[in-house]
Amino acid sequence: MTNEPDQGPAPKGALHGLKVIDLTRVLAGPYCTQILGDHGADVLKVEAPQGDETRRWGPPFIDGSAAYFMGVNRNKRGMVLDFNDEHARTTLAGLLQGADVLVENFKTGTLERWGFGRDVLERDYPGLVHCRITGFGDDGPHGGLPGYDAAVQAMTGLMSINGEPESGPMRAGVPVVDLVTGLNAVIGILLALQERTKSGLGQLVDVSLFDSGLSILHPHSANYLFTGDLPARTGNAHPNITPYDTFETATGPIFLAVGTDRQFARLCEIIDLPGLVSDERFTTNAQRGSHRSELKRELEAALSGFEVDDLSDRLIRNGVPCAPVFNLAQALNHPQAKHRGMVWRDGSYLGVAAPVRLSRSPAGLTLLPPKLE
Repeated sequence: MTNEPDQGPAPKGALHGLKVIDLTRVLAGPYCTQILGDHGADVLKVEAPQGDETRRWGPPFIDGSAAYFMGVNRNKRGMVLDFNDEHARTTLAGLLQGADVLVENFKTGTLERWGFGRDVLERDYPGLVHCRITGFGDDGPHGGLPGYDAAVQAMTGLMSINGEPESGPMRAGVPVVDLVTGLNAVIGILLALQERTKSGLGQLVDVSLFDSGLSILHPHSANYLFTGDLPARTGNAHPNITPYDTFETATGPIFLAVGTDRQFARLCEIIDLPGLVSDERFTTNAQRGSHRSELKRELEAALSGFEVDDLSDRLIRNGVPCAPVFNLAQALNHPQAKHRGMVWRDGSYLGVAAPVRLSRSPAGLTLLPPKLE
């Protein structure tokens, strides 16, 4: 069996020649290693005999694995090892001899039990960059405890700022903590690899869901740290900027993200409300924020006479940040998404393309997600 796609070979990516051992499963780790693979790294995904849990997180299923698994495991070779078996541990030791990067998200103490603790890795594989992804880190009051995206959203305060005032705390619609943790892992790995060019030594990259969740709360965290005031839930509205919210038009919602007085003046000109610019309630962003409900009523009364697609196109072309509120099908099939090639397709495989574009060494699809064999 081969998981090579039908298309011709892609250009060598920026990470061509980098060897990565991927011992991760679920989301943060596989997302990290997929990014490395998209950019040319040789990623070997090692799974237990039962496979990555997300293979069963369906429907839908494609070629026997859930779409959830397929979405974060392309550009990887596959191998099955049961580390409870001594032969498998010997195999891993051999794989690490030629590796540049090890990425894993085992529970605290698991690698040590198998004979691959940090002291052993640093002694036997001095050039290895070891990226460890955990829920809370390995020490401290919650050290070693498992982390799950939604639970970490709740614990870091992210859930408390999402939703409408009357809705109660609400989970973000995507596993944003897992995804940003994966991105932080990529950043940490690249930083350690850059440092290795000077020292010749690898090091531990310690990334946790908890730290990552706390890191993405801007501007709410900054507002709280400087004032001591807890943020309120504002739905789609911005806590600092007005008008920055969804508004109804004659044919559907539009999102306005007006960040400057000049943009506000241009908005008012285009929707035929020039008087709002000189209204003392709305002349500055601070004043607009103090009168946001009145401003929303004024704007929606005017916007009800406009068609959303025509209006959003006119506004954005005149420097007013906005967009129609699309569903996923509209977004992935938008002419701009097609122009940018944001969906990679090969046979039954479909995936969102790598978003980072390099001019000489672009990312590409070279391996389909591995089957469990």
